[in-house]
Amino acid sequence: MPEGAYTSDEMMTVAAARMIRNGVTLFVGIGLPSAAANLARLTHAPDTVLIYESGTIGAKPTVLPLSIGDGELSETADAVVSIPEIFSYWLQGGRIGLGFLGAAQIDKYANINSTVIGDYNKPKVRLPGSGGAQEIAGFCGEVLITLRQNNRAFVKKLDFLTSGGYFEGGDSREKLGLPGKGPTNVITDLGILTPDPETKELTLTSLHPGITVEQVVAATGWPLKVAPKLDVTAAPTAAELSVLRDLNERTARAHAGQA
Repeated sequence: MPEGAYTSDEMMTVAAARMIRNGVTLFVGIGLPSAAANLARLTHAPDTVLIYESGTIGAKPTVLPLSIGDGELSETADAVVSIPEIFSYWLQGGRIGLGFLGAAQIDKYANINSTVIGDYNKPKVRLPGSGGAQEIAGFCGEVLITLRQNNRAFVKKLDFLTSGGYFEGGDSREKLGLPGKGPTNVITDLGILTPDPETKELTLTSLHPGITVEQVVAATGWPLKVAPKLDVTAAPTAAELSVLRDLNERTARAHAGQA
């Protein structure tokens, strides 16, 4: 790859990592959220406390975990507690400031599906399911969501509602009494979407370098709203790319049994 070049996944991961504040207590999912969270921990946010739903608090993995049960998490954690404690005391007790989720599908109100593609009783694809995603979406102080943007993922109607963002929009989330403020940013490989302050409908607010509004609109399964003034996401720095690539290379070697 030419010097200074980067992939769309690297752009997405870096953009997501930058949104993690140093020192925040972060409930993180596996996959893209975990990559972004650990990139942040290894760069600008070393004091971030990573929590995985298996009960690990303050995990500092040297490679990205394959699942919440990966031994790398418990071996590098400050503490390991029971799953009921993680959810009842930490999450539902309002002690986690930020949740970070992935998804298979998302709609215009940042509701997500990670359960099935197709009819629930006869699905085309059976996905991992909620795990703790609905509780993370409901009880964390705020939520970040990251996924690749295309018409299969950004849909007008979810095949299954796994985790609620803003439900039907407007004040529907507040009416349900959920304490967390909900998703504050959706970071994709094309740009960044944020909920409208009133309607809560996702609005394109930032384009990644080299991406056009037309590309993002074409990759969205509903008429996407676009902010009057769009930002351009800063490209990944050499330092960010170096740390991310080193992390991914270590992970690949470890999972291949070569570490």
